[in-house]
Amino acid sequence: MANPERLGDEGIWFRVEEASSASAVRRAAERLAAQIDLGAGPTAALAIAAAELTSNLVKHADEGVLLLRPVRADDIAGVEIIAVDSGPGMVDLAYSARDGHSTAGTLGIGLGSIARQASWSDAHSVPGRGTVLAVQVWPGPAPAPGWAGGVVRPLTGEMVSGDGFAVRVTQGRHQLLLCDGLGHGPLAAAATAAAVSAFHTAPAVPPAALVEHLHRALGHTRGAAVAVAELDAAAAVVRYAGLGNIAGVVIDGNTRRGMVSMPGIAGHQRRVVREYDYALPRTGVVIMHSDGVADRWRADDYPGLLTRAPQLIAATMLRDAGVRRDDACVLVARTPG
Repeated sequence: MANPERLGDEGIWFRVEEASSASAVRRAAERLAAQIDLGAGPTAALAIAAAELTSNLVKHADEGVLLLRPVRADDIAGVEIIAVDSGPGMVDLAYSARDGHSTAGTLGIGLGSIARQASWSDAHSVPGRGTVLAVQVWPGPAPAPGWAGGVVRPLTGEMVSGDGFAVRVTQGRHQLLLCDGLGHGPLAAAATAAAVSAFHTAPAVPPAALVEHLHRALGHTRGAAVAVAELDAAAAVVRYAGLGNIAGVVIDGNTRRGMVSMPGIAGHQRRVVREYDYALPRTGVVIMHSDGVADRWRADDYPGLLTRAPQLIAATMLRDAGVRRDDACVLVARTPG
């Protein structure tokens, strides 16, 4: 668990098993709201949403967890909560969100109340698999939904994750980074932090050149597996380059194409860095993940999921394919524009 007194952008995970979890989640949400100067009204709305989400997990969920983190758009910051469960799921989310509907013998105002308090929300549910619900609270109107989003979870028992991701748009280039610091714990997290910093400050170059830049920047760290993808909507391609065990796929309907990373460790060992182009249909989705996520999931097991928000897709994958004995990270993007 991260330090809730000063919450970083990676966020903090809560395991929600009993009603007493609600107070801990609410306090952490209020502290985060104060850190980013969310404002009194939005902070009150956030507290209500946090309480309702926690209550829903306690009443309806199996293995419920909740991620609390800051979100940013340009110079504005908000708060995001992602609630994940492996409960019975819902056939019709819209119907279940109506006031008065209940599946636990209680007044079913939870989902409707959450949507009303949030600046933005999205959800996906599959009967027998569970539900993932994401809400954001902003100081004003919610920004336009992002073209990319991800989630990170540390190895069970660790305070920090050695996995991480970053997203940037520079000189028209829509680029993604996924990084897996070698090993676990603070030194792995330091390698990933160095990669993220170097990614954000790097010149606007193609993925292979960017991976070379990261390789040089990580020489003082224990090293990491890294991969960079660039989504080019005009050319209808995704350009991809990687070193080490990072998985990348392009999914469009029932078509799934794997993307190739070269062997090596950024910062220490590398062969020739190669960049590959893959077709990116307008409806295509790019998914990248560390080896803390097993490559055993199938998109057709989740009807409608690929149309939802990127972070919702990422959280669903992490729930069902994440490995508890390793740090885990999933990053999802769809064709920008």
